Amino acid sequence: MTTAPAHTGFLRNARAVLVLGLPLVGSHVAQFALHVVDTVMLGWYSVTDLAAGALGATVFFVFFTLGSGYAHAVMPLVATNAAGDNDAEVRRATRMGMWLSLLYALVVLPVFLFASPILGAMGQDPDVARLGGAYMSMVGFGIGPALVVMVLKSYLAALERTQVVLWTTVGAVFVNIGINYLLIFGNFGFPEMGARGAAIASVTVQVFTLVILLAYAAWLPALRRYHLLIRFWRPDWQALRMVHVMGYPIGLALLAETGLFAASSVMMGWLGKETLAAHSIALEITAMFFMVHLGLSNAGTVLVGRAKGRGDTEALRAAARASLVLSLGVALFTVAVYVIFAETMVGLFLSPDDPERSFIIPLGISLLWVAALFQLADSAQAMAMGFLRGIHDTRQPMLIAAVSYWLIGLPIGYGLGFLLGLEGVGVWFGLVTGLTAAAIALHIRFWRAIA
Repeated sequence: MTTAPAHTGFLRNARAVLVLGLPLVGSHVAQFALHVVDTVMLGWYSVTDLAAGALGATVFFVFFTLGSGYAHAVMPLVATNAAGDNDAEVRRATRMGMWLSLLYALVVLPVFLFASPILGAMGQDPDVARLGGAYMSMVGFGIGPALVVMVLKSYLAALERTQVVLWTTVGAVFVNIGINYLLIFGNFGFPEMGARGAAIASVTVQVFTLVILLAYAAWLPALRRYHLLIRFWRPDWQALRMVHVMGYPIGLALLAETGLFAASSVMMGWLGKETLAAHSIALEITAMFFMVHLGLSNAGTVLVGRAKGRGDTEALRAAARASLVLSLGVALFTVAVYVIFAETMVGLFLSPDDPERSFIIPLGISLLWVAALFQLADSAQAMAMGFLRGIHDTRQPMLIAAVSYWLIGLPIGYGLGFLLGLEGVGVWFGLVTGLTAAAIALHIRFWRAIA
């Protein structure tokens, strides 16, 4: 009997990762493009609206990220149970993921409705706090639809129905551009609303995406076997507890990372609205590239989860190795892009005649060069998180994330930025340190668990 060469097995697994992961990468890139579009169009409108919208969106994503833990829990649960042909468990996990997402959205809505005084108390520029609060009071109504959309995307991805996730999200980008054009700038007789117009566009897009995905999940003949919406109103307390127990540590781990970046935005705001604008632009660029790693991480979660459901440990290891190698390759490519095209990318976010352009662009370039340092760590920690979710390990990664980002990354960033006077660049070096610590600890955890 002839054994296939090792590289043949790797290529087969890498192809499986790409077939599943590329549509998810495209979906995440398109999803994030919604926010890049907001940033670019608000940047063309005014620096104050750009800073307000970016700050409001950052706070929105802190709460969104915490609530999205339930959606992330649905993905490995559905993948594992689908591999074992357990339709009832697939349905139960997905339904209760939607329940928990909606309940969470109701709990946090008051924070959005009363955001202006909160932003002011955080030491932000008064104009930025006022506009950012107006933005958040509107965009808060989209958090419920946005979280349910995340659950449906996880459900469909775990069932390898990734194309609809991709194209629905791409369509949402164009809807967002159109509404932004009308409401930010007041074109074709519509009111000129600036950041508030961007918020209305975001909520509209979330509802649009929810309707499309819900219709697909409920009525596609191949998916009717799961009876996703039949007696949806009936609580399933056992399944709800299962999703909650697995999902809240994921949400807290994600919050630890997202909160680190949100805290860095607050610290940048202390340095002035121009510095905050440069930080927001650099953050948008790095987050866009991170979407590639997130898509590959999702593919790793599904493939690892399916292998777990089949009890195939060797396939589990092979899927993890292939996903990791592909993600690290993307990280190396990204480093080169940051070094070569930093000025071009930062310049796209500002109007050519913006008077603050000469200050914002050099600072944005320096931040992107620092970001090039953490690409390998950022990709590695994202992949390890995905693998650990695939084997249903979420509590210990939550603790690792909290220590790495908040007890290591944030204090170092504050110390370098403010105590040693490195300002924005010092804050970003703190991000590098936190991500590196998380990547090392999470990989040790995963590879030991499957040894």
